[in-house]
Amino acid sequence: MIKGEHMPDSGAKRGTGRPSVRSAGLFLLLFALVVFGPLCRMADAANGETERAREILARIDDLWRSTSSTATLRMVVKTEHYTRTMVMESWTKGREKSLVRIVSPLKEKGTVSLKNDDTLYTYLPKTDRVIRLTTGMMMGSWMGSHFTNDDLVKESRLAEDYDPEITIEGTLDGQEIVEFALIPKPEAPVVWGKIVIVVRAGDLLPLVSRYYDEEMTLARTLDFLDIREMGGRLLPVVLRMVPADKPGEFTEMTYQAIDFDVDLPDSLFSLMQLRRM
Repeated sequence: MIKGEHMPDSGAKRGTGRPSVRSAGLFLLLFALVVFGPLCRMADAANGETERAREILARIDDLWRSTSSTATLRMVVKTEHYTRTMVMESWTKGREKSLVRIVSPLKEKGTVSLKNDDTLYTYLPKTDRVIRLTTGMMMGSWMGSHFTNDDLVKESRLAEDYDPEITIEGTLDGQEIVEFALIPKPEAPVVWGKIVIVVRAGDLLPLVSRYYDEEMTLARTLDFLDIREMGGRLLPVVLRMVPADKPGEFTEMTYQAIDFDVDLPDSLFSLMQLRRM
């Protein structure tokens, strides 16, 4: 061996074509950055979109509530055989308490529906009876309308019972919209197989909700109409429910007045109060 000459490294001989451990580690790092980096960013974006959708749902759930509210509503029910009109008053406090009383016509006057926490009741003044509604009765028609008992007292909450996914963001009929699909959580006590909601992109106010049964067949459509200021906030004051199997029928509920953040005692939402009202 000539003095000063170094023997080549046995693990990195020229001409062998074998990468060094350092080169292999660098290759794996680059591979991870190229492959998993975008996947992580996609996952973060998806989580962000889901959270955004949940915020929209929570806004819709509480659009007509706030911390408390009082309202007067007019409801028109049109079926194949008749058209009838009712006027009602409602009170809500938080998410767990709500009360609806029929003011007219005389035949139904004094009928009251109460939700207090997880329990729901209907008071029938003619027989002076209080009926406790079971879970199986929640999807039944409220007062012969196309709204259900669940719609009235909002026993289920979209933001809690469904997993949302934004499906469309774009222009519809000249209006910027966001559309998202809701799939019920496995443990959620709901009957809809899917709900599709369209909101205005600017203020996130709802435009339409489509409800699908467990076989993914359209069951009913809820249109939110006449968006204007009432009670100090912008909201749709007309809700029109149309059953898919009876397109000539509908129930239209119109808010005539509404006030938010009013002082309401808890005693208002009690069984004793049902008879007093």
